[in-house]
Amino acid sequence: MPRTIEEQEGLSLLGNKKTEYRDDYAPELLESFINKHQDNDYMVSFNCPEFTSLCPITGQPDFAEIKINYIPDIRMVESKSLKLYLFSFRNRGDFHEDCVNIIMKDLIKLMDPKYIEVKGIFTPRGGISIYPFANYGRKGTKYEKIAEDRLFSALEIK
Repeated sequence: MPRTIEEQEGLSLLGNKKTEYRDDYAPELLESFINKHQDNDYMVSFNCPEFTSLCPITGQPDFAEIKINYIPDIRMVESKSLKLYLFSFRNRGDFHEDCVNIIMKDLIKLMDPKYIEVKGIFTPRGGISIYPFANYGRKGTKYEKIAEDRLFSALEIK
């Protein structure tokens, strides 16, 4: 938990007595804080095993596990805001691939990480599972090459 006023700046959801769960897509819920370890690279991983969205054609619910890994630079995403943001997809109609790319792009806009990847492990519908993977490495840096390598390794059938 942030200890100083500077560390708490921009964080409004932590410690909130009554959490409001939005039922509409709400990227404005995402909050960030300063990375105290900008002098070294490290990976932050999030796992959301209860992600839901809606099929944009049928309106039926889709269920997935969303995995997010990123290498922060100056800013990091606050976990409760991420949880509420991901919950906001509950009534949003998007294809699986769209969900993964929207999540990644919203997090890039929020944090400007060195590297980020988002994978969706969607439960089967009609006998087919879909596992979309999207990633980004900051252009002109070693992270761009890492992103390319990771993308093509993610394409391997397992």
